[in-house]
Amino acid sequence: MRLRRNRAGSRRDGGVTVSMVQFILSGVAALVVVAVGGATVLDRIGRAEAIRGAREVTRLVGGGVMERYLTPGLVNGRESAMASLDRMVRKDVLLDPVVRVKIWNEHGQILYSDEPRLIGEVYDLDQDKREAFTSGDGYAEVSTLDGKENRFEHNYGKLLEVYLPVRSTSGQPLLIETYQRYSSVAASGRRTWTAFAPVLLSALVLLELIQVPLARSLTARLHDRQLEREALLKRAIEASEVERRRIAADLHDGVVQQLAGLSYKLAAASTRAATNGSRELGAALNDAAADTRQSIRQLRSLLVEIHPPNIHSVGLHAALSGLVAPLAARGVTVDLDTDVDDLAPDVEVMLFRAAQEGLRNVVQHAGASSVSVKVTMDADRVVLEVSDDGAGFSAAVRERRSAEGHMGLRLIGDLAAARGGRVDVESEPGRGTRLRLVAPLPARPA
Repeated sequence: MRLRRNRAGSRRDGGVTVSMVQFILSGVAALVVVAVGGATVLDRIGRAEAIRGAREVTRLVGGGVMERYLTPGLVNGRESAMASLDRMVRKDVLLDPVVRVKIWNEHGQILYSDEPRLIGEVYDLDQDKREAFTSGDGYAEVSTLDGKENRFEHNYGKLLEVYLPVRSTSGQPLLIETYQRYSSVAASGRRTWTAFAPVLLSALVLLELIQVPLARSLTARLHDRQLEREALLKRAIEASEVERRRIAADLHDGVVQQLAGLSYKLAAASTRAATNGSRELGAALNDAAADTRQSIRQLRSLLVEIHPPNIHSVGLHAALSGLVAPLAARGVTVDLDTDVDDLAPDVEVMLFRAAQEGLRNVVQHAGASSVSVKVTMDADRVVLEVSDDGAGFSAAVRERRSAEGHMGLRLIGDLAAARGGRVDVESEPGRGTRLRLVAPLPARPA
């Protein structure tokens, strides 16, 4: 019993360890996904806030600093007005991250720029600039720098373009355009998510650490329930074996012996009747004796099904031969191949029960003309296959039979699963059925 507990404990610890490793790996993967997603979202929020800040900077520059310089003289191209604005821009506006300033009128003319080569040039206003004039709202976007008016900004790299509609001191609509380094926006986004990243990661790691003991406890409980289920299944099978043995013994020592004695008496009475000239009575008694012997054979076949002989002593091949004998007597072609040796007794019983269930279904449902029973093994597993060329069945039929109480295949599947194996049934209407049981073999001692 101590050895059994140690093995069960080893199985339990091994199963818990595997489940915990799977849980931790999935938790780490989820943590990485959430962390990356959270960093991405925070980075986007930071960039959006930086762009909003750039728009506010332009609004402050336009509304608070440059507005008093937007005089009619500037609009009319007077050099003194332009020089005053230029001095102010270079002193107070062209500070990092602002690298370029332009002032447009609604006709597409650049009234002022810190790049003097652009002053006075006229360009078609793009859709964004026209909308800014119309709506009166500021606008910011990453500049593509593909317009002719942007030919002097290419050396700055990626830029953020901000528009702000304003009015001159005489009320004429104008548009202030600033270009700001996009690197400052990206840096602002990084600062935002790096500020929150430690808190986010710490919370995720703490959550993972809290869940690990809980998951271990739940996994251990699940494995304990599985071991209890396997133990209950084993005890149920053992109890079933004991009850089958008792019923078989009662039938063999009672009804079978009585029928055997009756057959002898009927045979003797048949002989006496024939000797006394009662041929018809003798023939009737002889037929009755033959029927009685046939009933005895059928009962003995039933006894083998109820409780097979000691499979380990007589051998699996001999026990399976007893199972297929009734099929051969019915004219069914039987192919029995058992290429196995030195199996554990409980493994032999499991194979016998699975073959018994498969052959029972062949007799009751298949209407087959040939049946194959094969048992093979290699270093670490044993395989049983019972196949026939009978009527076959659909998955719906199998579910219906199970619902009606035909639990044979399910019980065999549970028995195999308790040993770490499985049972597969392949069948199609008109194409026969194949039952396949695969079960691992216990490790052989070194």
